[in-house]
Amino acid sequence: MSDVVKKATREGYGATLVELGTEIPNMYVMDADLAASTKTGMFQKAYPERFIDCGIAEQNMMSVAAGLASEGNVVFASSFAMFASGRAFEQIRNSIAYPRNNVKIGASHAGISVGEDGATHQCCEDIAIMRAIPNMVIINPADYTEACLATRAAAKYYGPVYLRFGRLAVPIIFGSDHKFEIGKGDILSDGTDVTIIATGLMVDRAIAANELLKNEGISARIVNMATIKPIDRELVIDSAKKTGVIVTVEEHNIIGGLGSAVAETVCDSDCPVPVLRIGVSDVFGQSGAALDLLDIYGLNSKNIARTAKKAIELK
Repeated sequence: MSDVVKKATREGYGATLVELGTEIPNMYVMDADLAASTKTGMFQKAYPERFIDCGIAEQNMMSVAAGLASEGNVVFASSFAMFASGRAFEQIRNSIAYPRNNVKIGASHAGISVGEDGATHQCCEDIAIMRAIPNMVIINPADYTEACLATRAAAKYYGPVYLRFGRLAVPIIFGSDHKFEIGKGDILSDGTDVTIIATGLMVDRAIAANELLKNEGISARIVNMATIKPIDRELVIDSAKKTGVIVTVEEHNIIGGLGSAVAETVCDSDCPVPVLRIGVSDVFGQSGAALDLLDIYGLNSKNIARTAKKAIELK
């Protein structure tokens, strides 16, 4: 058996920006002194005249991005998720989302898997922050392939988009035939006992959990929900009706993220069912190796399978 190929989603972001640079001549890429980490340095090398390093000034960067977009340009503004969503919130809200400027926010190094950088950089609140802003689309791709497709889809979409990427190299799940559409989820395995809806790097772990469940005779529907806003309401409600219970899995605070979006959708439907949320349980992170931290916070296949079995008991 060949080794599993792993690549960070931020790598897909950087590579696709370079491709888009040829296709979209009025596209600008901005960064806040983190081009090597966010992978926008790839675009900088290819198109230096359309790359702007704003220095360690995320608020200013978002304001400049809004100005460039207001002149008819497509703009990608990149930084770590912690700084993009937290430090620059007011500029994103008032200068980008409110006038619906065509700015795409490339937020790298999201979640616990930032690892040794610790709690100050492990942003597990960004989805909640961005979900509360009107006009904002939120995409959290599962692997390198989907990160490439999501970046391309964001460039073609008119309006603000928050793209969430990780630092950690993760397995490539999807092949070249994978389709991505903003606002649509994917059924990766169709079952009838329980639905597991995952996003980002947790999709691979949900797939692994499904194998554990199969060994126990449990049939699970596995859903990849890359777009968290607007969420695929039709798929969520169909899953609720088909399996009668849902487990959500995300590398984010259980408050305000995917779990909240799914629970809200189910409660607003004609088929309310139990929803159990797996994520960071409203605590700050800690410094440590990324894979160890994911285990510490229960973001692994064994806990997903265990929670799925608990969920079935609630039906």
